Amino acid sequence: MPAADLQLLIDAALEAGKIATRYSGDTAQRWDKPGGAGPVTEADLAVNAMLEQRLPFARPGYGWLSEETEDNSARLSKDRLFIIDPIDGTRSFAEGSRTWAHSLAVAERGEVTAAVIFLPRRDLLYAAAKGQGATLNGAPIRVSGVSTLETAEILAAKPNLDPRHWRQGEVPEFKRVYRPSLAYRLALVGQGRFDGMLTLRPSWEWDIAAGDLIIREAGGTCSDRLGLPLRFNNANPRLNGVIAAGAAVHQILRARLDPGSTGIRP
Repeated sequence: MPAADLQLLIDAALEAGKIATRYSGDTAQRWDKPGGAGPVTEADLAVNAMLEQRLPFARPGYGWLSEETEDNSARLSKDRLFIIDPIDGTRSFAEGSRTWAHSLAVAERGEVTAAVIFLPRRDLLYAAAKGQGATLNGAPIRVSGVSTLETAEILAAKPNLDPRHWRQGEVPEFKRVYRPSLAYRLALVGQGRFDGMLTLRPSWEWDIAAGDLIIREAGGTCSDRLGLPLRFNNANPRLNGVIAAGAAVHQILRARLDPGSTGIRP
């Protein structure tokens, strides 16, 4: 089933790319969601509408969780569900950047089993199915083998380096880099382009689900900020931060983080 679901997600992601790229980014209609939930564009909604019609039609027994669909509790009774971010990095999309992505995943009983992250403006398609490895444009990928934090390049927003998040207030030394899309950051770690990814704020499942499987199938470790495995289809679809890296760097980051820190406010 993961292999069949993966091909379904790949085909849907390619179609999503065709739809999104019809819009010109900075001229696409944009507005802010209520409650400070961030921006949305007409492209987000057009992609979501296609995916919400296409994917459940192909898998009528699956639940549905998407950033651009009002959530309801019906998904909680489903063994399998789609977890979708129609456009991850909406601000980048609206600015005309190329670093936004479509993030599509299937989870079964809380574990992601098929995943795609597609960046149509960069022609990058990351994919993974449970037990079958991870790929970029069809070629196998592996996480970095770097084993020391001092030589590591970690994808992280600057607020993650606040001393209050680290044991004894001592922020470890590593090279910090940044990309605006959470899904893309995870995919880059799976590719081995960077050695780790860190976000300490509560994170939506749709931003993380696809990248979680890609990291794990690429030989890495993906957990919440306390080092616990990620589980999906929660009643409140938010995760307690994310640490993603090769095994050695992941272990060091987890050990250096203060487990008593409350995280970054969303």
